[in-house]
Amino acid sequence: MATKVTSNEREPDNLYPLLPSVNDLLLDPAFSSLVQSHSHNAVVHAARTVLFCLKQEIAEGQHTRASLQKRLALLDLAVSNELIKRANFSLRRVINATGVILHTNLGRAPLSTSALEHIVEIAQGYSNLELDLESGERSRRDVHVEQLLLRLLMTRAGITKDDVKNLRAAVFVNNCAAATFLGLNSLADGAEVVVSRGELVEIGGGFRIPEILAKSGARLREVGTTNRTRLSDYEKALSPDTALILRVHQSNFSMEGFTERPTLQELVLVGSRRGIPVFDDQGTGLVLPLDSLGIRPEPTFIDSFRLGSDLIAASGDKLLGGPQCGLLVGRNDLIERIRANPLFRTFRVDKLTYAALEATLMDYLHDRLDSIPIVNMLRLSQDEILRRCRQIVEALPSAALTVEVVPVESLIGGGTAPASRLPSAALALRHESLSLPALLLALRRLQPPVIARVTEDRLLLDLRTVEPSLDATLLSLLRGIAQSEDDPDLQKDEPRQFPLQACAEE
Repeated sequence: MATKVTSNEREPDNLYPLLPSVNDLLLDPAFSSLVQSHSHNAVVHAARTVLFCLKQEIAEGQHTRASLQKRLALLDLAVSNELIKRANFSLRRVINATGVILHTNLGRAPLSTSALEHIVEIAQGYSNLELDLESGERSRRDVHVEQLLLRLLMTRAGITKDDVKNLRAAVFVNNCAAATFLGLNSLADGAEVVVSRGELVEIGGGFRIPEILAKSGARLREVGTTNRTRLSDYEKALSPDTALILRVHQSNFSMEGFTERPTLQELVLVGSRRGIPVFDDQGTGLVLPLDSLGIRPEPTFIDSFRLGSDLIAASGDKLLGGPQCGLLVGRNDLIERIRANPLFRTFRVDKLTYAALEATLMDYLHDRLDSIPIVNMLRLSQDEILRRCRQIVEALPSAALTVEVVPVESLIGGGTAPASRLPSAALALRHESLSLPALLLALRRLQPPVIARVTEDRLLLDLRTVEPSLDATLLSLLRGIAQSEDDPDLQKDEPRQFPLQACAEE
């Protein structure tokens, strides 16, 4: 029979006196090694944080006298773990085993080897970021990638400079939302922008297209209905006060059934006829068509350029496979107006982004597609992923950790191709003594952390998004979980009390 805990045992006033002072801790022999290994200030600060967290727990009624004394016996370990936590980087490399290729929470597209090498080369010294090496004069920082991007678009679209109706140019900002905002603010401040109701989407982080439009100074003119917008709806809405026709990628959702939407080509023809620029917020930066992978066709950056969109906005870290940035490509006169906007400087990107983007574009132009990680992930066959899964299972005999290979579907993610799935394979894990939440937590606490997904009460490690070079590392980490002794803290289905990761600092 369980011992009944009286309310008096949980009264904060009865428990606070049990807490030692920081000075008492520093004089405790158990802390001598910490004081010798770390600075006095570091140990003091870590001890204060641990004691402050314990005070919070007492105030919340989490402790009895017995449970608090048990924790106090481990104070040296708690302070040691706090010191280790403070010495570690917060931003860390993780193994993405979710099967979501463009996982926004995990940083979206991994960079190619050439992009990483170029970043290091530029970061470790000075560069000609805004210097023309021929004239010795100051130049624009976007010249390093502008012509590369235009050359890639024209090459892939099968057109030459003579085929382009107007001269084209490009600028680069810190993400696609910034590109959209800057384009609207530069070209439609105080004027109307015509957009379909079916495209008034909410993108990641709660940002909504109508709100971006409002902040830009443009006035929204909605046309059509949520599911059906006709070309005639646009034509009726155009007026002398219309500055832009806006087309928005529907990002992270798709509409099926009774739907209608004009093609981009039709919008471009209407805009050309009425002298109103068409701004295509293409979004994904997709260069290579996905049809050959069995994925439903998605609008590409190339298509928008080839069809003559007056201005195009796209992301660098989605299906282009480069760094986070926003790309704006369009008629030279429109880009010059954007460059002249005082806000342009506030959104500009740094030298490391230019280095990564330049190398990524070079990979495309020199057909080094195998070096771009997301291209490889998209092209991986289910058979190859199954083979890798089976190799890990065969090398991981364990009674404590049950692992089986199961067929799954991977997602592209990142607000792209929302209705598309890629056939894949995953390791389904089950631990004899750890619950599902506890096992997820144990994986996240590994070095490096392993991020899994849960589908239908199964913990899955989809190897499509795990680089093959990390298979051996993943195997070693799983062996560690299988062979480790039971961790009673993990079985509570909550983060361990030590280290005090969720505790607010004093």
